[in-house]
Amino acid sequence: MGIDNAIELQGITKRFPGIVANDHISFTVRRGEILALAGENGAGKSTLMNILFGLLQPDEGRILINGEEKHFSSPRDSHREKIGMVHQHFMLVPKMTVTENVILGQEPGSWTKVDYATAEKKVQEISDKYKLNIDAEKQVGDLSVPEQQRVEIIKVLYREAEILIFDEPTAVLTPHLIDEFCDILLYLKKMGKTIIFISHKLPEVMKVADRVTIIRKGKVIETKNISDTSPAEIASLM
Repeated sequence: MGIDNAIELQGITKRFPGIVANDHISFTVRRGEILALAGENGAGKSTLMNILFGLLQPDEGRILINGEEKHFSSPRDSHREKIGMVHQHFMLVPKMTVTENVILGQEPGSWTKVDYATAEKKVQEISDKYKLNIDAEKQVGDLSVPEQQRVEIIKVLYREAEILIFDEPTAVLTPHLIDEFCDILLYLKKMGKTIIFISHKLPEVMKVADRVTIIRKGKVIETKNISDTSPAEIASLM
């Protein structure tokens, strides 16, 4: 394993009744890159990322994070390894503020008195640092869909994630908002984050990814440098 690999998956296999969702999947994610995971719906991409995030456990295979084998029995374990996931369906409470949503389950202070002032300051600092343009005091129910998505990104960054998984993040965005989102991904990369970007939309894969791993029917077909491929070639491999 190369020293620059943040993640290495070796032979990851996951079976459900009547289906092999992931069939001996192996690939690496280099530190500080954006790796796109491309494939049709049902190819096994989300199952694989749910394994990496600790929501599912593999039947076979190994996960290495920064060269060390890890076993994730829950997302709590993956958080410990600084992995965060932004799901396609947001997990936010509309009646709570941005800060309250971000710190849910991670409240600073004592169990009798939460230190909201410190939390709000930290949430606002993260929003500003990563150019996410979110007001920490606002109620989540008053935010637009792309703003809510940015709150989910802040949640992951608040937990100090260095590896960020995005599961079909542009599915909820209109075309003119997708460019804005791609700029956020590229800025996160510029700030040193390692990103796995699940998508079957090839224009955005071409725009943001350094490499693309194509998955079809639960198997890895190929990994290509974006500079060495084209949307037509990726589509044919999918």
